[in-house]
Amino acid sequence: MNIRRTVSITRKIFRSIIHDWRALAMMFITPIVGIVVFGVAFSGDVSHVRVVVVNQDEGYQIPPATVPVSLADAIIANCDPDVMRIDEAATEEEGLRRVREGKAYGLIVFSSTFTGDVYAKALDPTLPMNPRIRVELDYSNVTVANAITKAVSDAMLKASQSLGIESPLNMDVSQAVYAADANFRDFFVPGIMGFIMFMLTFILTLLTFVGERTSGSLQRLQVTPLTDAELVMGYALAFSIIAIIQTAIVLVTIVAVFDAMMVGNVLLAFVVVAVLAIMSLSLGILCSSLAKAEAQAIQFLPMVAMPCFLLSGIFWPIEAIPVWLRPLSYAVPPTYAVNATRSVMLRGWGLEHIWVELVAMVAFTVAFLALSVWSLHRSRG
Repeated sequence: MNIRRTVSITRKIFRSIIHDWRALAMMFITPIVGIVVFGVAFSGDVSHVRVVVVNQDEGYQIPPATVPVSLADAIIANCDPDVMRIDEAATEEEGLRRVREGKAYGLIVFSSTFTGDVYAKALDPTLPMNPRIRVELDYSNVTVANAITKAVSDAMLKASQSLGIESPLNMDVSQAVYAADANFRDFFVPGIMGFIMFMLTFILTLLTFVGERTSGSLQRLQVTPLTDAELVMGYALAFSIIAIIQTAIVLVTIVAVFDAMMVGNVLLAFVVVAVLAIMSLSLGILCSSLAKAEAQAIQFLPMVAMPCFLLSGIFWPIEAIPVWLRPLSYAVPPTYAVNATRSVMLRGWGLEHIWVELVAMVAFTVAFLALSVWSLHRSRG
């Protein structure tokens, strides 16, 4: 082996990289951005979660106090405001309605005799009463539900210590608003399914379209009477058919083979994931229309994959991302698909609840296709 010839090849590669700003960005900037986003997004705990409280506690005059004291008020005051944002409701029906509509993740109910029952139990542990705080949670997001349970438990302990009540306080979490039997796998499945379909369709479209460009097929089509819009829509239609078939395969496998929880309509879940796949292929066409070669096309992968992986709520709930970073999650298209799929599969929601997410994905799709047409028109010129 000739060392001089080997070194000359190495120099040639470095010269080509230096003149390719995309390659330089991928090598030095992207790893820094990726690790910073990962460290920031995954460094926080669940925060600013909305919880509805129905406080019917009438209080109790605990000697030597001369006015009634409410243990429920003390518990509410000791709830960590960084974890929970408490909204009050007059009735249980109103509070439960807010949770079912997705406006809150949980409902906390204090009975009218709560403080009196707790104090009586503390004086005479043999009494048959068992005063409890009733908490009904949305378990479609297990991480958030567990964070609420812990925050309420901590508030109960602080409140009982501040009032000098030694009787242990109990919390009833046996009733769930959604996904009563959900586990961490059920929470992950909708996100994993969306991530697989998004990346699979994106990569397939990206490489195929760039292959058409490098082989000269795209240039030959551009000299025909075909308009750029017809060309893009033709590719989009072909890849859409492939994406729909892939979606059906993935969904059937997850539900039938792995017995994933499916509370809602399986056809609606299929529609959501299919729209996600079509949105992904439109993004693939856009990125490939901007690339001159396969090497440049591959450089788009980390730029697309990392935000989707870190910010769309696939593995880590958006409620655990720092508040100032959360708006970026809604600039990542898969976020809407993950939310909609999780709501259909775990909450049993219908089209009337998830139409906003579907409209957002369709809007992204139209925007990506329009930009693809503009990019091809620009390259033709």
